[in-house]
Amino acid sequence: MKLAINPETTVGALLEAYPNAEEVLVDLAPAFAKLRNPVVRRTVAKVATLEQAARIGGVSLQTMVQKLRAFTGAGGFEVTASTRPETAGELPVWASQGRIVREIDAGPMLERGIHPIGEVRAAVQALAPGEVIVLRTSFVPAPLIETMRRAGTRVHGAAQGEDFVTYFCLAGESACPTSALRNRSELQNGTSPDRPETALPR
Repeated sequence: MKLAINPETTVGALLEAYPNAEEVLVDLAPAFAKLRNPVVRRTVAKVATLEQAARIGGVSLQTMVQKLRAFTGAGGFEVTASTRPETAGELPVWASQGRIVREIDAGPMLERGIHPIGEVRAAVQALAPGEVIVLRTSFVPAPLIETMRRAGTRVHGAAQGEDFVTYFCLAGESACPTSALRNRSELQNGTSPDRPETALPR
């Protein structure tokens, strides 16, 4: 039985059924070359959908699915209201105005074959009320997000340029207050007025 290829199809299921489809994805967006990393293949690819991949890769969902269906010998595909990717909404106050104390870049870690979840967990456990951790990836880290949410962590993700940025803070109003502590532009500028010696990397 052939795999149905649609926006809800996971990248992992696609590559398991059609291993050579990896080259189709890489041709669509260089960022998908990270799928060759065994850690990404075993974790993110298993649950990330084609819709999520298209959004992060900056590729038209319709183009992606059409090319994959053509590659696998399936029929055509048209994006409708029910299949169009949703755009990220406004950041919650705790993520946009909380005091960001650390940014973790998953790229170098994944290149070394290390999954960032251990470092994220440790960083979140060390948070004080009102503090936020940021994880920067080139894809939607769906398994990590789900794991942290199940552990009771407040999580929000949003596309930012070519990256996907995930915000974490301790659950609870006292841990993630709604009062403004830090402007989102400081993350983009890599500055930290209250901790200038630990400015975030660009």
